[in-house]
Amino acid sequence: MPMPQNGVETSVDSSRPISVMINGMACEFSDVRPDTTLLQFLRLQQGLCGTKEGCAEGDCGACTVVLGKERGGQIFYQPVNACITLFPMVDKAIIRTVEGVAREDGALHPVQQALVEHHGSQCGFCTPGFVMSLFAGWLNGHSLTGAELDDLLSGNLCRCTGYGPIVRAAESLAHHSLQPWENERISNEKRFLENCKSLPALSYDVGGYFYTAPDSIDGVSMAYLTQPDAQIVAGATDIGVWINKQNKKISKFISIQDVSDLSKVTESDDGIFIGASTTHQEAAKRLSVCFADMGELWRRFGSVQVRSNGTVGGNIANGSPIGDLAPALIALNTRLHLLCGKEKRQVDLENFFITYGKQDRQAAEWIVGLFVPRLSEGWHFNCHKLSRRFDQDISSVMGAFALQIGNGFIQDARVAFGGMASIPKRATYLENELIGQPLRPKKVDEDWIDNALQTDFNPLTDVRASNTYRLLAARNLLQKCRLELATGVPIRFTENEPVH
Repeated sequence: MPMPQNGVETSVDSSRPISVMINGMACEFSDVRPDTTLLQFLRLQQGLCGTKEGCAEGDCGACTVVLGKERGGQIFYQPVNACITLFPMVDKAIIRTVEGVAREDGALHPVQQALVEHHGSQCGFCTPGFVMSLFAGWLNGHSLTGAELDDLLSGNLCRCTGYGPIVRAAESLAHHSLQPWENERISNEKRFLENCKSLPALSYDVGGYFYTAPDSIDGVSMAYLTQPDAQIVAGATDIGVWINKQNKKISKFISIQDVSDLSKVTESDDGIFIGASTTHQEAAKRLSVCFADMGELWRRFGSVQVRSNGTVGGNIANGSPIGDLAPALIALNTRLHLLCGKEKRQVDLENFFITYGKQDRQAAEWIVGLFVPRLSEGWHFNCHKLSRRFDQDISSVMGAFALQIGNGFIQDARVAFGGMASIPKRATYLENELIGQPLRPKKVDEDWIDNALQTDFNPLTDVRASNTYRLLAARNLLQKCRLELATGVPIRFTENEPVH
């Protein structure tokens, strides 16, 4: 008998139920609408109200739960924002909420006990989210110190306790080891994930709300040709916000998260191919090896929760004008690989963005991945983000610079900015003016840079920055890039060490 949704009984047509393990218990569900968020499901249908709703857009971390998936024979545990995760996305996965952290006999987990002993909670609203972020770090063997701890907690906000006690609680867990009873629990979760490998692809309809998760590229293409008005979903870190904050009604979903070929990063002599469903976390690990500044940029991209679930392909497909990745990838001459049925097409990323909210994508055409070429000899890459907060903030200006240098002079350039126009955009006039200029600036203020930027851009004035500020900031980012490359010394305005 299907459960009612919002008081209305729904009909169910399911290939198989959603299979998930919640706090150690294997469960199946076939009557949950696919636009239901994980947070709604946990609180309203499972009564697991320790997971809180704060911002409903993945910023505050109060809704953090731990999601476990199999990777290379081991379980990788990641903190995710339940408020912007769609429930069907946790199919064939492990979910731990704050109710499932303690030992089965009720004894507190060391993470919980540390917060008690260091007075890491006052009102308590944010505390479950902090517990879950620290718990994920604990399970994955993080050091829980220094910059690694800063990153782990960057997606959790507290407005009354103060971060000092929370940080001290986390630091007391450094050099920890899993408890024997935890290893037994993890073994049980591994068995569940192993059993899930034989399950067929998920596809179901609940009350006219359709969700399918093909397990092949051809399967995605065929599904999209059949349902070209469906929403392709991978991490849903944007789509969840649309549903929560824009009240957007989406009744058809095609998930690409179960296509293993789309989550791979493949390296060759020519460059690096990033599959469309590769998470920011995985892409950052690989690209920051070749392009060091990308590691620092990605560190400030959302939070650990967002980077764990959000994907590179989704970020590009949604085309935000203030997206941090697009300008960097444009400066690196990235090409998009698109597919419509069996018809393949490639397009330079800089030409993909047409105008605000519109991209060069045909009906039923979707992004398969991105190819980032390696830098040729003499080329150097540099990128910087300016925002009001260091962590988890939208850019006021983001600048990316690829410069070919010889004998101390700039011989060629690819420069792109975010936050300067309605789309991520190259500064073509500035690029031409840079050719022949010395790498080291002659002086801090060079009028030709201002003139070039004003030719390329007429930035808007909004709550984040004025037109004048954006032009000045863009010039200063270029000068910062030139000084860094000329001296070989990174210029940082924070004590946080970059993570590469």
